[in-house]
Amino acid sequence: MEENTFPKRNIPRDLFLHLLAIVTLYWSAISFVTLLWQYINRAFPDVLTYMYDYSNGIIRFSVSALMIVFPVFILVSWYLNKIYRREAVVRESKIRKWLIYLTLFIASLVIIGDLIAVVNTFLGGEVTVRFILKALSVLLVAGVVFGYYLDDVRKETPTKLAKPFAWVSGVLVLIVIITAFFMVGSPSTARLVNFDQRKIEDLNAIQSEIVNYWQAKEKLPSTFSDLNNAISGFQVPVDPQSKDKGYSYEYNIKDATVLKFELCATFNKPVQQNSPKNIYPIGAGINQNWDHGTGRVCFERTIDKQLYPPFVKAKQ
Repeated sequence: MEENTFPKRNIPRDLFLHLLAIVTLYWSAISFVTLLWQYINRAFPDVLTYMYDYSNGIIRFSVSALMIVFPVFILVSWYLNKIYRREAVVRESKIRKWLIYLTLFIASLVIIGDLIAVVNTFLGGEVTVRFILKALSVLLVAGVVFGYYLDDVRKETPTKLAKPFAWVSGVLVLIVIITAFFMVGSPSTARLVNFDQRKIEDLNAIQSEIVNYWQAKEKLPSTFSDLNNAISGFQVPVDPQSKDKGYSYEYNIKDATVLKFELCATFNKPVQQNSPKNIYPIGAGINQNWDHGTGRVCFERTIDKQLYPPFVKAKQ
């Protein structure tokens, strides 16, 4: 009996590798576009958009994803091409073709949706440089993916565009990652910024307790210790860098008659003026802006007696 000279197909292996390649492709493309959008947001801020600034977090997550997922995509694609040359039947497998045509379908929908959004925005008279650049970034990424896989699926042998695609995409990914480090800083810088953000949150909490103290006792607290409350469980927070740097929060009464006081803290990095992430929900009668420079910064506050009347009078 003549033995079968064809190698035995490894269906589970093929399914795993092709699925991994497609998923990492999608993930890399989304992370790449997300980074581009964040860069565009910073280069062309929209005065009509008011929201907390979480762009640094989005940039860090997208960079982390690209640094891990994109090399996996390149490695899996390279390994698959080796298998195609050794086992031509794998390249013609239904698994591969179904996934590629699914990718083409999704890329087509993205391109169509992107063009519709451009035309709709143009007709609405709201076309801006910011919007056009975002639309072009989506169109570029989706178009490159569509063109590459359309060329690949129509050929019986691996496309010659594989190496140029890997090199060009690798260079572009490297550029956006390096740009991200310039924008958000090093991990040590990010930690210092997180310390500053924690200090702002602490000062905001202390400020609220000072207002509550005034409403309950009709006077400003003399020191921080007056704010500690065993029933409510509030304890005046300590500067997170107090152990390492010896920093501490400060509270000073400027004018007890008009209920003017100040809160001070020492910061590591300056914050741009009116940065959205340092503007807390507005409390009537109290300035909620926490913009600061580097070093010791004091925030002067004045409680509005009409907007924050004592609790007893408020009930009458």
